[in-house]
Amino acid sequence: IVASLRSGEEVYNGACSGCHLVGAAGAPKFGDTEAWSGRIDKGLATLTKHVVEGYNAMPALGLCMDCSEEEIASAVKYIVDAL
Repeated sequence: IVASLRSGEEVYNGACSGCHLVGAAGAPKFGDTEAWSGRIDKGLATLTKHVVEGYNAMPALGLCMDCSEEEIASAVKYIVDAL
């Protein structure tokens, strides 16, 4: 049985929003175009890699230990598309 993948919005709401909604530990806030501008220039692949591996204060997988890399990529795209 293959489990269905969660959408980017579901992953964001379940795992990412804890930090990115309020800017915890310096996380760029959801929808804050200025805070994300330099990050977006690195591209979706790099942003996704940073989430998967951890980057600065963000822990690996953004602490979504049951997220697949595909789900992480969907969450990153969801955040970027909201800008």
